[in-house]
Amino acid sequence: MSAESVVPLTPQEAVIYLMVMTSASDGSITDTELRTIGRVVRSFPLFSDADEQGLVETAENCGQLMAMDDGLHRVLESCAAALPAHLSETAYAAVVDVVTADERLEITEIRVLELIRDALKVPDAGADAIEHAARARHLTVDEVAS
Repeated sequence: MSAESVVPLTPQEAVIYLMVMTSASDGSITDTELRTIGRVVRSFPLFSDADEQGLVETAENCGQLMAMDDGLHRVLESCAAALPAHLSETAYAAVVDVVTADERLEITEIRVLELIRDALKVPDAGADAIEHAARARHLTVDEVAS
């Protein structure tokens, strides 16, 4: 992909783009996923009040980029270019929070997670720990251990 196809983003916008892209990867964005995106933006130290104010506009901009030819890869490349290496696991944690919010993982979502891991160069050990923590956060008293 050429440098012209990379959209300049702030690190905060990049994380929002990744969350929106992942949420939309199964064909719909659920209310639970939208609430989780809002919660991430409100609670992660990476974000400020300004990020929450512009969340809808940023999500719409992501949708426009995704609708372009090769949109998925344009989003991935733009986000990877915008995120410093020390924020790759933070971004991945945000994405995993969103994708696990509705307690169903579609094959398309799993594939997008893999693409994000690769694009952000998230180490396997870090990704495994993030995924394990997300599963632990979503367990309930009624869950049967497997």
